[in-house]
Amino acid sequence: MKAIVYRATGDPSVLELVDREVRDPGLGEVRVRIVVSAVNPTDWKSRRGARPGEPLPFAEVVPNQDGAGVVDAVGPGVEHLHVGDRVWLALAAYQRADGGTAQEFTVLPAERVFPLPENAGFDLGASLGVPAVTAHRALTIAEDGPRRLHPGALGGKVVLVAGGAGAVGHAAIQLAKWAGAVVITTVSGPAKAELVTAAGADHVINYRETHAAAEIRRIAPEGVDQIVEVAPAQNAELDLAVIRNRGSIAVYANNGGDQVTLDVRRHFSLNVRYQFVLLYTVGTAAVHAAAEDINAAIADGALPVGEAAGLPLHRVDLADTAAAHAAVEESIVGKVLIDVSAG
Repeated sequence: MKAIVYRATGDPSVLELVDREVRDPGLGEVRVRIVVSAVNPTDWKSRRGARPGEPLPFAEVVPNQDGAGVVDAVGPGVEHLHVGDRVWLALAAYQRADGGTAQEFTVLPAERVFPLPENAGFDLGASLGVPAVTAHRALTIAEDGPRRLHPGALGGKVVLVAGGAGAVGHAAIQLAKWAGAVVITTVSGPAKAELVTAAGADHVINYRETHAAAEIRRIAPEGVDQIVEVAPAQNAELDLAVIRNRGSIAVYANNGGDQVTLDVRRHFSLNVRYQFVLLYTVGTAAVHAAAEDINAAIADGALPVGEAAGLPLHRVDLADTAAAHAAVEESIVGKVLIDVSAG
């Protein structure tokens, strides 16, 4: 089979197309023929490493956490998945040398493989994983909020999604709307405003053209219930200005800096909850709960992708995986997909 690997950290040029043997699944594993792979920021950050020359955990690594395809073989002990099942994957590359989706076949623990609803295509399946599960977690950590999502779960709540044009922001808008919330989102320009409107946001605020805190307070005089935050260093003052008493701020990225300064007394007075969200260590139970709710939302038609749904798709072939990584690293708007095999 064809696979993309890297043997050292670095820029996209470290990615190589190689031939590898297809292996059989072991106990509790399934083999999936990958149809579409997807690239997330976490994929290029893992490839680049924290510093030049950082050693890899394995001699050779296959990248990309997310993808979709068809179950090709099932190992002993797996009962809920069968050959021929259409599936989507999450955390495929985590702590595995050969699990990533940038290859024609991957062997994974069955707990990282989820049925793809009949009304969903492989592009949607590959676009789930990191963004959708992260968004689900961010929407289910509030002290006064639900632990699971379903229609009505966020009824009466106001959710602020920072940077709604990103993949996680897009999924957060869609899941929050499906669950009944009023969704406000912030963007940096009119093109992104069109995308988040297409995704279903009720109120769109261009923070470069208006006083964002005042506009959010106009929409939600009592403050917002939950914030899905991508840039805590930049938005700490805004978040504090608009969060309601006992509100929650879920931080899933460090865009704009690693250090956050918080006014302790003002946060005290509001009983604000901060929750940091990292998918790798969130726990299997949280991932599986998210997958069940995500599939329910898909069945309801609530998570479409593509430009008309607010998330443009950009695609390349497997041999051009380096270009896909470069595009995501350069902050392309939309989702970058890799066509691996025919559906």
